[in-house]
Amino acid sequence: MTAARDPGLQPERTRLAWRRTMLAVTVVTILAGRLGLTGGRVGALLTALAILGWGATITLCWPRAVGTGVPDPSVRTLSAVGLCIAGLALIGVVLVVCGV
Repeated sequence: MTAARDPGLQPERTRLAWRRTMLAVTVVTILAGRLGLTGGRVGALLTALAILGWGATITLCWPRAVGTGVPDPSVRTLSAVGLCIAGLALIGVVLVVCGV
């Protein structure tokens, strides 16, 4: 007979971590939008890339962040989230270097 698994607060911590990820992605996108207003073509390109990354990340992370439905645990989904986050981190670095 197997003992019942008690997940404790782990599901809540996981949801909170995904929400923090979405918040950070949103902040980077807003700052990229600010650069897009004053940065010419490069700023507009970074803003467009940030908005695309934001949309993809929010779409993929939403089921995990709110705990509704069954999140897709496939390697492709997690790889896509990782690439979006890495791209937005790179945009964040560019924003810091540009002084936004």
